[in-house]
Amino acid sequence: MLAAIILSALAMTAIVAVRYLITSGAFAWATAKVRPGQYDGKQSQIRKEIFWSLASAAIYGVPAGIIAWGWNNLGWTLIYTGWDDYSLWYLPISVLAYLFAHDTWFYWTHRWMHRPRLFKLAHAVHHASRPPTAWAAMSFHPIEALTGAVVIPALVFLIPIHVAMLGVVLSIMTLMGVTNHMGWEMFPKWLVHSKFGNHVITASHHNQHHERYTCNYGLYFRFWDHLCGTDRGISAP
Repeated sequence: MLAAIILSALAMTAIVAVRYLITSGAFAWATAKVRPGQYDGKQSQIRKEIFWSLASAAIYGVPAGIIAWGWNNLGWTLIYTGWDDYSLWYLPISVLAYLFAHDTWFYWTHRWMHRPRLFKLAHAVHHASRPPTAWAAMSFHPIEALTGAVVIPALVFLIPIHVAMLGVVLSIMTLMGVTNHMGWEMFPKWLVHSKFGNHVITASHHNQHHERYTCNYGLYFRFWDHLCGTDRGISAP
């Protein structure tokens, strides 16, 4: 049993690492095509971003792998596979619930990470990416990576979700993590400056955080930033 658990943890770590390399690599390639020179002179920064991101992949992958083994073999978690186990209207609701819960956890732990001692100890690793690149999405000190690694594994014990919808959540988490850190805005101005754009985070919003440090702490939504007075609008990366 222990060997199977270890194998599952290693497999999930590999999946997280490969997902990161493919996704960040694809957006870095797109950046080179669309914005030639955007990452010029950042080779050293990018190497550090990849190093810390691959270290984070293990911290994210191990608990996910253990829980995946428990779900598959012991029925752990509230993940379900039948489309009729819950009403169809619950499918998008569960996705929104996961995203909002994750966003809430991230906002408050992120602000916590900006306390001087914690910032110097851990969060400074992420802020060394200034401006960030497509490789920076998982560039965290292990202490910070641990605070992020517990969220989805905890939520699958608390909120029922279809396995396909969990895949949607993980896809959104991956894509927004990368696109928000590219250092430039890939979405059109009409969307960024729309009512919808006023409530969700893109690179224009998150770039302000890497520039000013004490604002724009959210992950997916601007809800907590608006509510707590920490939203400072967008920049023009």
